[in-house]
Amino acid sequence: MLAPPVGAAKNIITIGALFDQHEADPALEMAFRYGVEQASQTLNVPDVALVPTVERVQTGNGFHTSKRVCHLLKLGVGAIVGPSAEPAASHVRSMCDTKSVPHIDTTWRYRRGSEHFSVNLYPHAATLSKAYVDILKTLGWTKFHVLYEDNDSLVRLQEVLQMPDNNNKISASVRQLPKNKDYRPLLKQVQNSGGTHIVIDCSTENIFNVLKQAQQIGMVTRYYHYFFTNLDLHTVELHDFQYAGTNITGLRLINTTDLRVVKRVESWKEAEAARGRHVPITASRLSTEAALLYDAALLFAKAAADLHSSRDISVTSLNCDLDDLWPHGESVLNYMQLVEVEGLTGLVRFDTLGQRSSFSLDVLSVLEEGLAPLGRWGPDGFSIVGSDSRTRQTPSIRNQNLIVTTLIKKPYTMIKESTEKLVGNDRYEGICIDLIQELSRMLGFNYTIVVNADGAPGTYNETTGRWNGMIGELLDGKADLAIADLTITSDREAVVDFTMQFMNLGISILYRKPTKQPPSLFSFLSPLSLRVWLYMGAATMGVSLLMFVLARFTPYEWEPPHPCAPDQDQLENQFNFLNCIWFCIGSLMQQGCDFLPKAVSTRMVAGMWWFFTLIMISSYTANLAAFLTVERMSSPIESAEDLAAQTDIKYGTYADGSTATFFRTSKISPYNKMWQVMQNAQPSVFFDAEAGIKKVKDDAGKYAYFMESSTIEYVVERACELSQVGGLLDNKGYGIALPPDSPWTSQLNQKLLQMQEEGQLAALKRMWWEEHGGETCKEDSGGSIASELDLENVGGVFVCLMGGMVVATLIAIVEFVFHLRAQTADNNTSILSEMGRELHVILRCRGSTNGLVAFPSGAAEKHAPAFAGYDAPAVS
Repeated sequence: MLAPPVGAAKNIITIGALFDQHEADPALEMAFRYGVEQASQTLNVPDVALVPTVERVQTGNGFHTSKRVCHLLKLGVGAIVGPSAEPAASHVRSMCDTKSVPHIDTTWRYRRGSEHFSVNLYPHAATLSKAYVDILKTLGWTKFHVLYEDNDSLVRLQEVLQMPDNNNKISASVRQLPKNKDYRPLLKQVQNSGGTHIVIDCSTENIFNVLKQAQQIGMVTRYYHYFFTNLDLHTVELHDFQYAGTNITGLRLINTTDLRVVKRVESWKEAEAARGRHVPITASRLSTEAALLYDAALLFAKAAADLHSSRDISVTSLNCDLDDLWPHGESVLNYMQLVEVEGLTGLVRFDTLGQRSSFSLDVLSVLEEGLAPLGRWGPDGFSIVGSDSRTRQTPSIRNQNLIVTTLIKKPYTMIKESTEKLVGNDRYEGICIDLIQELSRMLGFNYTIVVNADGAPGTYNETTGRWNGMIGELLDGKADLAIADLTITSDREAVVDFTMQFMNLGISILYRKPTKQPPSLFSFLSPLSLRVWLYMGAATMGVSLLMFVLARFTPYEWEPPHPCAPDQDQLENQFNFLNCIWFCIGSLMQQGCDFLPKAVSTRMVAGMWWFFTLIMISSYTANLAAFLTVERMSSPIESAEDLAAQTDIKYGTYADGSTATFFRTSKISPYNKMWQVMQNAQPSVFFDAEAGIKKVKDDAGKYAYFMESSTIEYVVERACELSQVGGLLDNKGYGIALPPDSPWTSQLNQKLLQMQEEGQLAALKRMWWEEHGGETCKEDSGGSIASELDLENVGGVFVCLMGGMVVATLIAIVEFVFHLRAQTADNNTSILSEMGRELHVILRCRGSTNGLVAFPSGAAEKHAPAFAGYDAPAVS
């Protein structure tokens, strides 16, 4: 049942509202009046009607505000709404609390426990802050800047500011927006720090100013992300930013997709038009405060209707000078906190603490066609609405016009040599040019190559707080891609995005090739080390001595001086010490001599010696060929450790590159020590790549240059006097850099991975390193340096020789024992006397005849070989 017309109602309840006398938005008062009108029509209480009354106040004048409130109280009101500005609002709440008149707030403010007679329809700060956190987490923000306007902003952002404490993977910096409304210096600081994700809490009237000034310094591009916590982003004119591709996200409390909301706004416009007034709003442009003013009237009407079912309520005139109270005020307030009403801002209800903690928010994103819903947040969290909006948040790189910054450096990017005048991208060639051209073909984007004015990859200046070079261009929004010999480092990765590596490399040393040694007069000794030569000499003398001893020890090397007279009493031994040495030397020289051993023991010695000499001479001959044909090279350094351990050779690198960063930040010895040496060197040892290569060439072995191994490979292919020394000091790679959080990083990564799998990246490097750029240096076929043979290489031969000597000695002893037994049997003497006689002859180290042995008849023929027809050698 509809309420009776106001004139016919017996009980009229007035709802008062206070607005700033300078309030420029007429829709606020109109929304309040229309809300009261609609609430009165749907009150469903007979003989009761609601009427609005409005007062204008000077929000900065407490006395004037008090007079207006007293005027409303004297008229008799059931509730007072507003004002929105402080300190007038606090003053009105206090007066309402004194008179037990419900006060309704429709703007955010920090709630104090002493405000007993006040309810606030604006969402509670703690719940709002939780909504911000849910949305930021869903969007994947892990590093962002927070710009706030005043202390109230910090209350609303309390959960956001605690995100880094709750998750060490999230980092945030906090800055306050200046009160002079010149935000450009602050925004410039954010830009220089590499910040691209920015959370802003500011008033509605400042949203446009912030974005406009950000646009003026190049921060409104596709690489920047803004999240506005203000619930009235939809009321701001954003046409200037719709086509910049900037990711602007905001919130809206009014659910404009609800048909009931749309119909209410349309009926409101029609009612105002019937009164001859134009409402310059639509459901999608209605401010949050206007909607809450409408909902405030509905909330009061619902509470009054529920209370009227149990008792009659009426308003009474209250005097500010007296202690009178409205008797129904506390009951109405309690009912307002208990009832639920469906308004323009959704379901309005309060928790047990009297706070509006249950609400829903539309999450909006600025697209070319305007604001579009990205998702919806509710008490259960944030969810993306559909896939279309999310897809448009990550635009395709196809048909985009990109600015590509690069550096002129062989063979990455070079000026093309041509007799014709070339323009645009045709002026350049190199592996980076071919790579970006192939990516352009695969992904369908257009590009313009621009050479970086600084001629540097990018270094952070702690004094200015800015990056220079290509990284600086990306951060300033002057370029979309950076491709060159740009090393992926942690410092750069922290401020920009990188694709996967398109080339793997490491730091190495560029140095002149070792000088050629002049041929040595005794180079024939080089195949064997000095130790081997000494062991061979010792082996020759040792074997000669053993041969001499065993030949005297064994009876089978004693024979008559004249073979034709075997019955002589004296025998001679041809293996005197000089003959033994001669025998060993002759065998070592692959020659022979005119006497050979006859006994098994001496033949064992000779055989093992011949085996030893066979192996040694064969090894020597094989290695001699290499040593005589290979030019020996002498290099003073073989590694970075060798450089650090000496002072004659200077070394340096490029001061602003990743190689210098490696040495500067290294905590590993000797790299940290080498950085100190480079810093303190006079004159300076820091050069760019071209100057560094020239200095290595010109300084004739007195300077070494640290640079990336890929560039060294290219240089040594063309400068035959240079070489790479040592291995890699680290492992890293070149990548394509993009502005932070670029939407195209994943698309480029996919194609780079495809090129890698198909071998295109390796083919590009092979083409530019080996096939382009003139004659390349090829390593000589004999360029490898043969290694001398050390004892470890031929030690087994010595072992075999010593083993043979031991066996020969044992055989000689056995022969000697058997000979003694035969002698004692033939001469009928004791074995000790025969042994003494034989040892006396053996140990006599001079002479080769044995006259002490008296062989019995026929014994000489038995123990000595027959030499019939054989001329005995001349021996002493």
